[in-house]
Amino acid sequence: MIIFPIIIVLSLVFYVYYKVAIMKTSDKLTQAYFNAKSRISLGSFLFFFGVNQYIFYQTQISLFIGIVFLVLGGLQLNLGFRETKHYRKEWKRINA
Repeated sequence: MIIFPIIIVLSLVFYVYYKVAIMKTSDKLTQAYFNAKSRISLGSFLFFFGVNQYIFYQTQISLFIGIVFLVLGGLQLNLGFRETKHYRKEWKRINA
């Protein structure tokens, strides 16, 4: 199962990328949009980390920790997708 560590590392890289991009821009709308994108990356990191932990260890404690990470990651993903959709619409409305 080499796919999960690859996804975990990529989502962590994208999270850091978007957080650095937030510091480089001064537009509040663009910062909010990048923050929503970084929230998606953080959510995918937590989600796939929880899955990877359970697959790798397969113990009861890793199941509980994996469930907590799955729930937190799913919540971050959901909120990030909703915010991204909202800020993308706002950016298109303002710049159209």
